[in-house]
Amino acid sequence: MSTPLPTASIITIGDELLIGQTIDTNSAFIAQALNQVGIWVRRRVAVGDQYRDIQEALNQESVSSDLILITGGLGPTSDDITKPLLCDYFGGKLIRNQSVLEHIEHLFTQVYRRPGPLLERNIKQADVPDNCEVLPNAIGTAPGMLFRKDGKIFISLPGVPAEMKKLITDEVIPRIVKECATASIQHRTLLTAGAGESILAEALTNFESALPKNLKLAYLPKYGMVKLRLTYIGESELTGKALLDEQFLILSETIQQWRIAEEDIGLEVLIGNWLKEQNKTMGTAESCTGGSIAQLMTSVPGSSAYFIGSVVSYANRIKVEMLGVKEETLQTVGAVSEKAVREMIEGGLKRMGTDYMVSVSGILGPGGATPEKPVGTVWIAAGTKDKIITRQLNLRFDRSRNTTITTHQCLLLLWELLKTNEG
Repeated sequence: MSTPLPTASIITIGDELLIGQTIDTNSAFIAQALNQVGIWVRRRVAVGDQYRDIQEALNQESVSSDLILITGGLGPTSDDITKPLLCDYFGGKLIRNQSVLEHIEHLFTQVYRRPGPLLERNIKQADVPDNCEVLPNAIGTAPGMLFRKDGKIFISLPGVPAEMKKLITDEVIPRIVKECATASIQHRTLLTAGAGESILAEALTNFESALPKNLKLAYLPKYGMVKLRLTYIGESELTGKALLDEQFLILSETIQQWRIAEEDIGLEVLIGNWLKEQNKTMGTAESCTGGSIAQLMTSVPGSSAYFIGSVVSYANRIKVEMLGVKEETLQTVGAVSEKAVREMIEGGLKRMGTDYMVSVSGILGPGGATPEKPVGTVWIAAGTKDKIITRQLNLRFDRSRNTTITTHQCLLLLWELLKTNEG
Protein backbone atom coordinates (compact mmCIF):
# COMPACT_ATOMS: atom_id res chain seq x y z
CA MET A 1 0.00 0.00 0.00
CA SER A 2 1.42 3.39 -0.98
CA THR A 3 2.29 5.96 1.66
CA PRO A 4 0.19 9.19 1.60
CA LEU A 5 2.21 11.98 0.06
CA PRO A 6 3.08 14.91 2.37
CA THR A 7 1.24 18.15 1.67
CA ALA A 8 1.68 21.78 2.66
CA SER A 9 -0.29 25.00 2.98
CA ILE A 10 1.17 28.48 2.74
CA ILE A 11 -0.40 31.34 4.70
CA THR A 12 0.73 34.87 3.90
CA ILE A 13 -0.21 37.61 6.36
CA GLY A 14 -0.66 41.32 5.74
CA ASP A 15 -3.35 43.83 4.81
CA GLU A 16 -1.02 45.11 2.08
CA LEU A 17 -1.44 41.79 0.27
CA LEU A 18 -5.23 41.95 0.34
CA ILE A 19 -5.47 45.50 -0.99
CA GLY A 20 -2.94 44.83 -3.74
CA GLN A 21 -0.32 47.24 -2.41
CA THR A 22 2.24 44.45 -2.23
CA ILE A 23 2.47 41.53 -4.64
CA ASP A 24 2.91 38.16 -2.93
CA THR A 25 6.13 36.69 -4.29
CA ASN A 26 6.87 34.75 -1.10
CA SER A 27 4.30 32.03 -1.79
CA ALA A 28 5.73 31.34 -5.23
CA PHE A 29 9.24 30.94 -3.87
CA ILE A 30 8.14 28.70 -1.00
CA ALA A 31 5.97 26.54 -3.29
CA GLN A 32 8.84 26.03 -5.72
CA ALA A 33 11.25 25.13 -2.92
CA LEU A 34 8.81 22.63 -1.41
CA ASN A 35 8.01 21.14 -4.79
CA GLN A 36 11.68 20.47 -5.45
CA VAL A 37 11.93 18.27 -2.36
CA GLY A 38 8.66 16.40 -2.90
CA ILE A 39 6.13 18.38 -0.87
CA TRP A 40 2.90 19.15 -2.72
CA VAL A 41 1.33 22.53 -1.91
CA ARG A 42 -2.42 22.08 -1.55
CA ARG A 43 -3.38 25.67 -0.85
CA ARG A 44 -2.02 29.21 -0.70
CA VAL A 45 -4.02 31.53 1.56
CA ALA A 46 -3.67 35.28 2.12
CA VAL A 47 -5.14 36.87 5.25
CA GLY A 48 -5.05 40.37 6.69
CA ASP A 49 -3.63 41.56 10.00
CA GLN A 50 -6.67 40.28 11.89
CA TYR A 51 -6.29 37.97 14.86
CA ARG A 52 -9.40 35.87 14.18
CA ASP A 53 -8.68 35.53 10.45
CA ILE A 54 -5.18 34.22 11.10
CA GLN A 55 -6.49 31.76 13.69
CA GLU A 56 -9.14 30.48 11.31
CA ALA A 57 -6.56 30.03 8.56
CA LEU A 58 -4.33 28.01 10.90
CA ASN A 59 -7.27 25.83 11.97
CA GLN A 60 -8.45 25.19 8.42
CA GLU A 61 -5.06 24.48 6.87
CA SER A 62 -3.91 22.19 9.67
CA VAL A 63 -6.86 19.90 8.87
CA SER A 64 -5.78 19.26 5.29
CA SER A 65 -1.99 19.71 5.30
CA ASP A 66 0.96 18.17 7.12
CA LEU A 67 3.09 21.28 6.92
CA ILE A 68 1.85 24.85 7.38
CA LEU A 69 4.18 27.70 6.48
CA ILE A 70 3.37 31.26 7.52
CA THR A 71 5.05 34.46 6.34
CA GLY A 72 4.60 38.00 7.60
CA GLY A 73 3.60 39.80 10.77
CA LEU A 74 6.89 39.32 12.65
CA GLY A 75 8.15 42.92 12.54
CA PRO A 76 8.60 45.37 15.43
CA THR A 77 5.46 47.48 14.84
CA SER A 78 1.98 47.31 16.35
CA ASP A 79 0.39 45.71 13.27
CA ASP A 80 2.78 42.74 13.47
CA ILE A 81 0.63 40.35 15.50
CA THR A 82 1.81 36.95 14.32
CA LYS A 83 4.21 36.19 17.17
CA PRO A 84 1.87 36.87 20.12
CA LEU A 85 -0.92 35.07 18.23
CA LEU A 86 1.23 31.97 17.73
CA CYS A 87 2.24 32.10 21.36
CA ASP A 88 -1.43 31.92 22.36
CA TYR A 89 -2.35 29.41 19.65
CA PHE A 90 0.26 26.90 20.77
CA GLY A 91 -0.13 27.59 24.50
CA GLY A 92 3.29 29.09 25.14
CA LYS A 93 4.68 32.20 26.76
CA LEU A 94 7.14 34.75 25.40
CA ILE A 95 10.70 34.53 26.67
CA ARG A 96 13.79 36.44 25.63
CA ASN A 97 16.16 34.33 23.57
CA GLN A 98 19.73 35.35 24.38
CA SER A 99 21.17 34.08 21.10
CA VAL A 100 18.65 36.08 19.06
CA LEU A 101 19.28 39.18 21.20
CA GLU A 102 23.04 38.96 20.63
CA HIS A 103 22.42 38.64 16.90
CA ILE A 104 20.18 41.73 16.90
CA GLU A 105 22.82 43.71 18.80
CA HIS A 106 25.45 42.60 16.29
CA LEU A 107 23.29 43.68 13.36
CA PHE A 108 22.62 47.16 14.74
CA THR A 109 26.16 47.88 15.96
CA GLN A 110 28.36 46.07 13.43
CA VAL A 111 26.26 45.72 10.28
CA TYR A 112 23.77 48.59 10.22
CA ARG A 113 26.11 50.81 12.33
CA ARG A 114 23.20 52.82 13.68
CA PRO A 115 24.03 55.36 16.38
CA GLY A 116 22.40 55.32 19.80
CA PRO A 117 21.01 52.50 21.95
CA LEU A 118 18.67 49.82 20.70
CA LEU A 119 14.99 50.68 20.91
CA GLU A 120 12.83 48.49 23.12
CA ARG A 121 10.79 47.41 20.08
CA ASN A 122 14.00 46.14 18.48
CA ILE A 123 15.00 44.27 21.61
CA LYS A 124 11.56 42.62 21.74
CA GLN A 125 12.33 40.96 18.42
CA ALA A 126 14.33 38.52 20.58
CA ASP A 127 11.18 37.48 22.48
CA VAL A 128 9.91 34.12 21.21
CA PRO A 129 7.40 31.53 22.45
CA ASP A 130 9.05 29.13 24.86
CA ASN A 131 7.59 26.10 23.03
CA CYS A 132 9.00 26.86 19.59
CA GLU A 133 12.21 25.86 17.88
CA VAL A 134 14.03 29.04 16.89
CA LEU A 135 15.25 29.22 13.31
CA PRO A 136 18.14 31.72 13.15
CA ASN A 137 17.62 34.63 10.74
CA ALA A 138 21.15 35.39 9.55
CA ILE A 139 20.26 38.66 7.79
CA GLY A 140 17.37 40.07 9.83
CA THR A 141 16.09 40.64 13.35
CA ALA A 142 12.97 38.43 13.31
CA PRO A 143 13.82 34.73 13.78
CA GLY A 144 11.83 31.96 12.21
CA MET A 145 9.84 29.73 14.57
CA LEU A 146 8.90 26.06 14.29
CA PHE A 147 5.99 24.55 16.24
CA ARG A 148 4.55 21.04 16.42
CA LYS A 149 0.92 20.19 17.13
CA ASP A 150 -1.11 17.03 16.57
CA GLY A 151 1.52 15.59 14.29
CA LYS A 152 1.63 18.70 12.10
CA ILE A 153 4.55 21.11 11.64
CA PHE A 154 3.98 24.87 11.64
CA ILE A 155 6.77 27.22 10.53
CA SER A 156 6.52 31.00 10.87
CA LEU A 157 8.87 33.13 8.76
CA PRO A 158 9.41 36.88 8.31
CA GLY A 159 7.66 38.47 5.35
CA VAL A 160 10.76 40.30 4.07
CA PRO A 161 11.51 38.29 0.90
CA ALA A 162 15.31 38.18 1.28
CA GLU A 163 15.05 37.00 4.89
CA MET A 164 12.34 34.46 4.09
CA LYS A 165 14.33 33.01 1.18
CA LYS A 166 17.48 32.54 3.25
CA LEU A 167 15.54 30.87 6.05
CA ILE A 168 13.79 28.56 3.59
CA THR A 169 17.08 27.59 1.98
CA ASP A 170 19.29 27.33 5.07
CA GLU A 171 16.89 26.21 7.80
CA VAL A 172 13.48 25.04 6.60
CA ILE A 173 14.23 22.77 3.64
CA PRO A 174 17.03 20.82 5.41
CA ARG A 175 14.67 20.11 8.33
CA ILE A 176 11.84 19.02 6.06
CA VAL A 177 14.05 16.66 4.08
CA LYS A 178 15.32 15.15 7.32
CA GLU A 179 11.93 14.72 8.98
CA CYS A 180 9.39 14.09 6.22
CA ALA A 181 8.93 11.08 3.97
CA THR A 182 8.82 13.24 0.87
CA ALA A 183 7.49 12.21 -2.53
CA SER A 184 9.02 12.43 -5.97
CA ILE A 185 7.54 15.37 -7.86
CA GLN A 186 8.85 15.85 -11.38
CA HIS A 187 7.81 18.17 -14.19
CA ARG A 188 8.45 18.33 -17.91
CA THR A 189 7.34 21.40 -19.86
CA LEU A 190 6.81 21.96 -23.57
CA LEU A 191 6.36 25.45 -25.06
CA THR A 192 3.92 25.98 -27.92
CA ALA A 193 2.80 28.88 -30.10
CA GLY A 194 0.22 29.34 -32.82
CA ALA A 195 -2.65 27.48 -31.15
CA GLY A 196 -4.87 28.33 -28.20
CA GLU A 197 -5.78 26.11 -25.25
CA SER A 198 -8.94 24.74 -26.86
CA ILE A 199 -7.19 23.72 -30.09
CA LEU A 200 -4.40 22.02 -28.16
CA ALA A 201 -6.87 20.29 -25.85
CA GLU A 202 -8.79 18.97 -28.83
CA ALA A 203 -5.60 17.64 -30.39
CA LEU A 204 -4.60 16.01 -27.10
CA THR A 205 -7.92 14.39 -26.20
CA ASN A 206 -6.71 10.84 -26.79
CA PHE A 207 -3.34 11.54 -25.21
CA GLU A 208 -4.92 12.84 -21.98
CA SER A 209 -7.37 9.98 -21.70
CA ALA A 210 -4.52 7.46 -21.95
CA LEU A 211 -2.26 9.10 -19.35
CA PRO A 212 -1.23 6.96 -16.36
CA LYS A 213 -3.07 7.98 -13.19
CA ASN A 214 0.03 9.48 -11.54
CA LEU A 215 0.66 11.85 -14.47
CA LYS A 216 -1.22 15.10 -14.98
CA LEU A 217 -1.23 17.49 -17.95
CA ALA A 218 -1.66 21.23 -17.35
CA TYR A 219 -2.29 24.00 -19.89
CA LEU A 220 -0.60 27.31 -19.03
CA PRO A 221 -1.41 30.11 -21.52
CA LYS A 222 0.71 33.25 -21.60
CA TYR A 223 1.20 36.05 -24.15
CA GLY A 224 0.04 34.11 -27.21
CA MET A 225 1.83 30.93 -26.18
CA VAL A 226 0.75 27.90 -24.18
CA LYS A 227 2.99 25.86 -21.92
CA LEU A 228 2.09 22.19 -21.60
CA ARG A 229 3.36 20.78 -18.30
CA LEU A 230 3.42 17.08 -17.48
CA THR A 231 3.69 16.37 -13.76
CA TYR A 232 4.50 13.11 -11.99
CA ILE A 233 3.70 12.67 -8.29
CA GLY A 234 4.66 9.37 -6.73
CA GLU A 235 7.08 7.49 -4.54
CA SER A 236 9.68 6.41 -7.11
CA GLU A 237 11.97 8.90 -8.83
CA LEU A 238 13.07 6.30 -11.39
CA THR A 239 9.48 5.33 -12.22
CA GLY A 240 8.57 8.98 -12.60
CA LYS A 241 11.45 9.68 -14.94
CA ALA A 242 10.64 6.69 -17.12
CA LEU A 243 6.96 7.60 -17.35
CA LEU A 244 7.70 11.24 -18.12
CA ASP A 245 10.27 10.35 -20.78
CA GLU A 246 7.78 8.05 -22.49
CA GLN A 247 4.74 10.31 -22.33
CA PHE A 248 6.60 13.54 -23.04
CA LEU A 249 7.87 12.09 -26.33
CA ILE A 250 4.30 11.23 -27.33
CA LEU A 251 3.10 14.69 -26.28
CA SER A 252 5.84 16.41 -28.27
CA GLU A 253 5.12 14.40 -31.40
CA THR A 254 1.36 14.91 -31.13
CA ILE A 255 1.57 18.71 -31.20
CA GLN A 256 4.81 19.08 -33.16
CA GLN A 257 3.31 21.65 -35.56
CA TRP A 258 2.96 24.12 -32.65
CA ARG A 259 6.04 23.07 -30.63
CA ILE A 260 8.77 25.67 -30.22
CA ALA A 261 10.74 24.34 -27.24
CA GLU A 262 10.91 21.18 -25.13
CA GLU A 263 11.91 22.95 -21.94
CA ASP A 264 10.51 25.63 -19.68
CA ILE A 265 12.45 28.67 -20.89
CA GLY A 266 11.52 32.14 -22.03
CA LEU A 267 11.65 33.31 -25.63
CA GLU A 268 14.52 35.62 -24.75
CA VAL A 269 16.62 32.61 -23.68
CA LEU A 270 15.51 30.45 -26.60
CA ILE A 271 16.39 33.15 -29.14
CA GLY A 272 19.63 34.03 -27.37
CA ASN A 273 20.78 30.41 -27.38
CA TRP A 274 20.03 30.11 -31.11
CA LEU A 275 21.91 33.31 -31.95
CA LYS A 276 24.95 32.16 -29.95
CA GLU A 277 24.96 28.75 -31.60
CA GLN A 278 24.70 30.30 -35.08
CA ASN A 279 27.13 33.13 -34.25
CA LYS A 280 24.54 35.74 -35.27
CA THR A 281 23.53 39.12 -33.88
CA MET A 282 20.32 41.10 -33.50
CA GLY A 283 18.99 44.54 -32.67
CA THR A 284 15.62 46.22 -32.17
CA ALA A 285 13.90 49.30 -33.55
CA GLU A 286 11.07 50.09 -31.16
CA SER A 287 8.41 52.74 -31.10
CA CYS A 288 5.36 51.93 -28.96
CA THR A 289 7.15 49.34 -26.77
CA GLY A 290 9.70 51.93 -25.65
CA GLY A 291 12.62 49.49 -25.41
CA SER A 292 10.86 46.62 -23.65
CA ILE A 293 12.02 44.09 -26.28
CA ALA A 294 15.61 45.16 -25.78
CA GLN A 295 15.17 45.06 -22.01
CA LEU A 296 13.85 41.51 -22.13
CA MET A 297 16.63 40.30 -24.44
CA THR A 298 19.35 41.90 -22.32
CA SER A 299 17.94 40.45 -19.08
CA VAL A 300 19.78 37.25 -20.01
CA PRO A 301 23.38 37.01 -18.72
CA GLY A 302 25.83 36.98 -21.61
CA SER A 303 23.43 38.61 -24.05
CA SER A 304 26.15 41.04 -25.14
CA ALA A 305 27.47 38.20 -27.30
CA TYR A 306 24.52 38.57 -29.69
CA PHE A 307 22.47 41.65 -28.81
CA ILE A 308 24.00 44.75 -30.40
CA GLY A 309 21.62 47.56 -29.49
CA SER A 310 18.28 49.29 -29.90
CA VAL A 311 16.85 52.47 -31.33
CA VAL A 312 13.80 53.62 -29.39
CA SER A 313 12.27 55.71 -32.15
CA TYR A 314 9.25 56.97 -30.24
CA ALA A 315 9.05 60.22 -32.18
CA ASN A 316 8.63 60.21 -35.95
CA ARG A 317 11.67 62.48 -36.27
CA ILE A 318 13.85 59.72 -34.78
CA LYS A 319 12.35 57.17 -37.15
CA VAL A 320 13.44 59.40 -40.03
CA GLU A 321 16.83 60.56 -38.74
CA MET A 322 18.03 57.36 -37.07
CA LEU A 323 16.31 54.63 -39.05
CA GLY A 324 15.78 56.15 -42.46
CA VAL A 325 12.01 55.88 -42.50
CA LYS A 326 10.77 57.98 -45.43
CA GLU A 327 8.81 61.16 -44.77
CA GLU A 328 6.50 60.09 -47.57
CA THR A 329 5.70 56.88 -45.69
CA LEU A 330 4.76 58.78 -42.55
CA GLN A 331 2.62 61.24 -44.46
CA THR A 332 0.77 58.71 -46.61
CA VAL A 333 0.29 55.54 -44.51
CA GLY A 334 1.59 56.72 -41.14
CA ALA A 335 4.02 55.38 -38.56
CA VAL A 336 1.66 52.56 -37.60
CA SER A 337 1.86 50.70 -40.88
CA GLU A 338 3.48 47.71 -42.51
CA LYS A 339 5.59 49.99 -44.71
CA ALA A 340 6.94 51.91 -41.72
CA VAL A 341 8.05 48.82 -39.77
CA ARG A 342 9.67 47.42 -42.92
CA GLU A 343 11.67 50.61 -43.34
CA MET A 344 12.57 50.51 -39.63
CA ILE A 345 14.02 47.02 -40.22
CA GLU A 346 16.00 48.15 -43.25
CA GLY A 347 17.35 51.24 -41.51
CA GLY A 348 18.16 49.34 -38.31
CA LEU A 349 20.13 46.70 -40.17
CA LYS A 350 22.18 49.40 -41.92
CA ARG A 351 22.67 51.46 -38.77
CA MET A 352 23.64 48.57 -36.46
CA GLY A 353 25.13 46.05 -38.87
CA THR A 354 23.27 43.16 -37.25
CA ASP A 355 22.18 39.91 -38.87
CA TYR A 356 18.62 40.19 -37.58
CA MET A 357 16.34 43.04 -36.66
CA VAL A 358 12.96 43.41 -34.93
CA SER A 359 10.76 46.49 -35.31
CA VAL A 360 7.42 47.62 -33.91
CA SER A 361 5.08 50.60 -34.17
CA GLY A 362 1.58 50.83 -32.77
CA ILE A 363 -1.12 52.44 -30.66
CA LEU A 364 -1.16 50.84 -27.22
CA GLY A 365 -3.63 53.26 -25.62
CA PRO A 366 -5.51 54.70 -24.03
CA GLY A 367 -5.11 57.65 -26.45
CA GLY A 368 -3.71 58.14 -29.93
CA ALA A 369 -6.37 56.23 -31.85
CA THR A 370 -8.06 57.17 -35.11
CA PRO A 371 -11.17 55.67 -36.73
CA GLU A 372 -8.92 53.77 -39.13
CA LYS A 373 -6.43 52.72 -36.45
CA PRO A 374 -8.10 52.02 -33.09
CA VAL A 375 -6.26 51.41 -29.82
CA GLY A 376 -4.49 48.06 -30.04
CA THR A 377 -3.45 48.43 -33.68
CA VAL A 378 0.19 47.34 -33.88
CA TRP A 379 2.51 46.44 -36.74
CA ILE A 380 5.54 44.26 -36.02
CA ALA A 381 8.35 43.00 -38.25
CA ALA A 382 11.42 40.79 -38.13
CA GLY A 383 13.99 40.66 -40.86
CA THR A 384 17.38 40.26 -42.43
CA LYS A 385 18.84 42.03 -45.44
CA ASP A 386 17.26 39.33 -47.63
CA LYS A 387 13.90 38.72 -45.98
CA ILE A 388 11.39 40.66 -43.87
CA ILE A 389 8.21 39.18 -42.39
CA THR A 390 5.46 41.33 -40.88
CA ARG A 391 2.30 40.90 -38.85
CA GLN A 392 -0.52 43.12 -37.69
CA LEU A 393 -1.81 42.79 -34.13
CA ASN A 394 -5.23 43.92 -32.98
CA LEU A 395 -5.07 44.03 -29.20
CA ARG A 396 -7.89 44.81 -26.77
CA PHE A 397 -6.34 45.29 -23.36
CA ASP A 398 -4.91 48.16 -21.32
CA ARG A 399 -1.59 49.84 -22.17
CA SER A 400 0.53 47.71 -19.85
CA ARG A 401 -0.82 44.37 -21.04
CA ASN A 402 -0.78 45.48 -24.68
CA THR A 403 2.91 46.35 -24.30
CA THR A 404 3.75 42.98 -22.76
CA ILE A 405 1.84 41.03 -25.41
CA THR A 406 3.43 43.07 -28.21
CA THR A 407 6.91 42.45 -26.80
CA HIS A 408 6.40 38.69 -26.79
CA GLN A 409 4.70 38.66 -30.19
CA CYS A 410 7.73 40.46 -31.66
CA LEU A 411 10.01 37.77 -30.28
CA LEU A 412 7.70 35.03 -31.57
CA LEU A 413 7.88 36.58 -35.03
CA LEU A 414 11.67 36.72 -34.80
CA TRP A 415 11.73 33.06 -33.73
CA GLU A 416 9.62 32.18 -36.76
CA LEU A 417 12.19 33.90 -38.97
CA LEU A 418 15.16 32.28 -37.21
CA LYS A 419 13.75 28.79 -37.69
CA THR A 420 13.24 29.35 -41.41
CA ASN A 421 16.92 30.34 -41.64
CA GLU A 422 18.26 27.57 -39.40
CA GLY A 423 21.45 26.05 -40.71
